[in-house]
Amino acid sequence: MEDVIRFVLSNFTLTFLFLGLIASAIALLRAPKPLTAPVVVESLFSYFLLFSIGFSFLYNFVMHTFFGEMAAKFIGWANSPFQLEVGFASLGFALVGFLAFRRSFDLRLAAVVGPAMFLLGAAGGHIYQMIDAGNFAPGNAGVIFYTDIIVPALGFLLLWLQHRLGRDPATP
Repeated sequence: MEDVIRFVLSNFTLTFLFLGLIASAIALLRAPKPLTAPVVVESLFSYFLLFSIGFSFLYNFVMHTFFGEMAAKFIGWANSPFQLEVGFASLGFALVGFLAFRRSFDLRLAAVVGPAMFLLGAAGGHIYQMIDAGNFAPGNAGVIFYTDIIVPALGFLLLWLQHRLGRDPATP
């Protein structure tokens, strides 16, 4: 059980992605039938924003701000003041994710683009560290690396689908 808890907490980006999918599935099970594509996309997107952006970046804020030394070790870094900067950037992304949960397309665009650039930049940094420094620590080359690519891709896909289907959550 200890290993499961360690995996869930260490791979929080994957954990929150799955929690968002579960919350979305529950919302869809409770939604009026028949389900339409816009309703499904709205559910997937809103809970993606709440969990993969809001809660995930809030967790990242806590880890980098209050447990910076442990976070740095997990990534394979030396601890530095940079931990605090990453933490507060994460707090900003979390707040925008929470605000975008049930709001307008424009706010959702901001909630995807900012964190996506951060995560894709982090993925590039992870690749550089793997090649240049041989850093294959779990927080650099493990699940976190893959979700640094998957989360932005999924965010842009959901953004595109919502735009394509033309349903703005801010309008009834």
